[in-house]
Amino acid sequence: MTPIVRAAHVTKRYGDHLALDDVSLDVERGEVVCVIGPSGAGKSTFLRCINRLETIDSGTIELDGELIGYRRMGDVLRPLPQRLLAAQRRKLGMVFQGFNLFPHLTVLENVLEAPLRVIGTPRAVAVAAAERLLQHVGLADKSASYPADLSGGQQQRVAIARALAMQPEVMLFDEPTSALDPELVGEVLAVMRQLAEGGTTMVVVTHEIAFAREAADRVVFMADGQIVEVGPAEAVLAHPTHPRTIAFLEAVL
Repeated sequence: MTPIVRAAHVTKRYGDHLALDDVSLDVERGEVVCVIGPSGAGKSTFLRCINRLETIDSGTIELDGELIGYRRMGDVLRPLPQRLLAAQRRKLGMVFQGFNLFPHLTVLENVLEAPLRVIGTPRAVAVAAAERLLQHVGLADKSASYPADLSGGQQQRVAIARALAMQPEVMLFDEPTSALDPELVGEVLAVMRQLAEGGTTMVVVTHEIAFAREAADRVVFMADGQIVEVGPAEAVLAHPTHPRTIAFLEAVL
């Protein structure tokens, strides 16, 4: 079976800085992969490249067997037109460190915005789906509230519901709890655990090692723009083999 996400020999530079150095990773459908590592390891850059928020300098990234951002014409890769790229991106939901909610829209309107405007879902269908998603993330009673009236944890749960509203094939999380006060982290991780248990394909950049241990099928450790170690969560976190992984886990646990 073709992996839902396949990154092959991906390289990304920012000037003289090599942010991603020959990164290859397959993600199977229904799998939860947590990416850990020190700051500057290339974790968030890799996630942004999967979603084509960043272009890559070499290598390829595929979603369900289809090149992301390019079409192959003979031996040459040509950038996709923006319309086709946007269609690809709809298959990828992304939750960022910041919540990025529209402050002038209610919680319900934030979740409705993309289904209504981007894919033209009939309003009654979109509202019913949005209400189900808000129930799923524990915010059914906040549908008429505005982002400014919510805690950070509540705003991030709205952001998750908003991403899910497009019915993506893969959910990407870029350190979704890093901007939250410690007492609010648990409520966001609880929603993510529910998604993992429900079979949602997830790639999660996180510093929450306990979450990775509980929810991940595999853990990827990155350092210096490379994947240094990858394997089942328990193996990597409890019995790491690479000196860089061992040193990192000793420092954070």
